[in-house]
Amino acid sequence: MHDRAMLEVTALAKSYGDTPVFQQVSLRVARREFVVLIGESGVGKSTLLNCIAGLDDADRGEIRFEGRSITALDADERALLRREHLGFVFQAFHVLPHLSVADNVALPLLLLKRRDDARVAQMLKRVGLGDLAARWPAQLSGGQLQRVALARALVHRPSLILADEPTGNLDPAQAGRILDLLAEQVRAEGAGCLLVTHSVAAAARADRVIRLEPGGIEPVVSAA
Repeated sequence: MHDRAMLEVTALAKSYGDTPVFQQVSLRVARREFVVLIGESGVGKSTLLNCIAGLDDADRGEIRFEGRSITALDADERALLRREHLGFVFQAFHVLPHLSVADNVALPLLLLKRRDDARVAQMLKRVGLGDLAARWPAQLSGGQLQRVALARALVHRPSLILADEPTGNLDPAQAGRILDLLAEQVRAEGAGCLLVTHSVAAAARADRVIRLEPGGIEPVVSAA
């Protein structure tokens, strides 16, 4: 049994010029619910996450977080909502090259004026990077950068986690560890999670799997 929906997306549509990206997208994510979103390459999964996070504007439809309309907020209000409530794992990492690994992970807490070195160290240990806190991003592999980005997204205990292929650069053992961490945030911390992936292993962890199609969202029913 899941709590009421914290995220509600209704009839969302996005185009670039005359080219539709997606249309009629409606979905819900509750607290303590792990939802996996799949779909063919180019169908707009990453763009949908960006719209949900308020990083991009949809053309039509509405996005509500805890009953509050994200689509009605201005840029500053969206930034504040992201800072306080969202954890976003970008496919391209967006790790800051001029900050150490530890400082990258600490950034959400510093922006909230809640510095917590022990929490930063804990998260780095959880993603298997506890001994690399002083390294610079240029000294890390792609898989390590992905784990830095994940630790940064979770360090401030967000209410809603949006993750874009968070295991794409990881080997199976590392991917399993990261999926365990995401599941823990959902179960123990009470977060909601919407994860975009092509990974069968990730989909197997989900409470629900949904598919983004050109005409909207379709539920994926297990054959089991």
